Amino acid sequence: MRLAGAQEALDTRTVTVLYTNDEHGWMEGMSPDQGAANLYQLWQEQEAYTEDGAFLLLSGGDNWTGPAISTWTQGESMVEVMNAMHYDASAVGNHEYDFGLDALTQRIAQADFPYLSANTRWKDNGKVPRDLGILPYTIINVNGLEIGIIGLTTTSTPYVTNPTYVSKLDFIDYEKAVRETMPALVGTDLQFIIAHVCMDALEPLVRNISDLGIDLAGGGHCNELVAKTLGSTVVLGGGFHFTTYARADFTIDMTSKTVSHSNLGTTRNRGANPDTGIAGIVQEWAAKSADSLNEVIGWSARSVPRGEVLDQAIINSWLKAYPDADIAITNRGGIRTALPEGKITLSDIVNILPFDNTIISVNLSGLDIAKAMEEGGRPVAAGLEQQNNRWVLTETGTPMKPEEIYTVLLNSFMYAGGDNFSAIADAAPNGFDTRVNYRQPFVDWIKSRESARNTPFTLDK
Repeated sequence: MRLAGAQEALDTRTVTVLYTNDEHGWMEGMSPDQGAANLYQLWQEQEAYTEDGAFLLLSGGDNWTGPAISTWTQGESMVEVMNAMHYDASAVGNHEYDFGLDALTQRIAQADFPYLSANTRWKDNGKVPRDLGILPYTIINVNGLEIGIIGLTTTSTPYVTNPTYVSKLDFIDYEKAVRETMPALVGTDLQFIIAHVCMDALEPLVRNISDLGIDLAGGGHCNELVAKTLGSTVVLGGGFHFTTYARADFTIDMTSKTVSHSNLGTTRNRGANPDTGIAGIVQEWAAKSADSLNEVIGWSARSVPRGEVLDQAIINSWLKAYPDADIAITNRGGIRTALPEGKITLSDIVNILPFDNTIISVNLSGLDIAKAMEEGGRPVAAGLEQQNNRWVLTETGTPMKPEEIYTVLLNSFMYAGGDNFSAIADAAPNGFDTRVNYRQPFVDWIKSRESARNTPFTLDK
């Protein structure tokens, strides 16, 4: 919350919005000069940002699931960094639920800023889950202006986070939620929406609620970098992973209550030295996790990008760990980044496979497996491949039989219905949870290679 000094012109007031989204825990940066500390310094140098100035720092959500420094602490480290950067509010993203409702409640309690989602409701009573710490809106005073901010969360949340964690929640229609919440903002000088919602859904929403006079709508979820107007509404998207941000200036004539905006733009996070305060916090969290996460488990002969080779290596490691299984299936969304060249640490594997998913074993008919592969989103399979429009068992080269029962491994996110894989649990409701994290077989496989700097392993297709 910001309070600024007297204005040079008492009849006008200004506020600058700086907007990011989908930070995903990349406080250290995707490259050494793109971290949170660099961005915060860039704001000071390029935007003349000061903590007590006429600024509003907003996020479109998905703050913490990503690299090990954030994932390992279930987002606690990321909340501390965002506190130190003086964020004013964040939308609740789908990945804020990745560690369950208890962890989400703890993170919100630790935050110095509110987490907002007007369209998130308890199924049993239709109310916003304030008991989790989630608020439908907030009103912030900046430079003598009352700014009302409504939050929204993608309606796809039940299948793009672990569905088990949000099974008691509904994510209702965006427009309905906004219209229900707007009366609480009566009398505010500016009305904003921050939404963990892609532009292809956010822009139609802005058009549909043009009668409400929304001054800004910020998006998220699809990592889009946007700064434009849609009618009288400024639309911003901050990109992703602290690599970029969007900004806009708002000016209000306090006599006529006329709102104008200017200096819309996007900026890449580059060229700034790290802010020492933020850098110190990041270094502290890196040090706390170093003992466990810096364990060297192997050496890779080359970098392996996200894609078929890495996907297959990961999923094949499951079948090596559970040789009695016939097939293993995972979703590509559970594999988040590349395998680096050279030294491989546990931290690198957590970066690649950051979720708390466990491996589930189920018995399924060939018919049910084929249905799941066709309906589920972006499946990766081991022990099974498609040839000439039919599914073939890789080990034997024989077609999968519709009536035969096979033992299948999958991750708990999919078993809970994530990425539209609900057909599996429908067909096999008594799956066995191994309680083994989905990254562990890949860690064990790399260790089994007994690689070293002078004898690195290679992932081959």
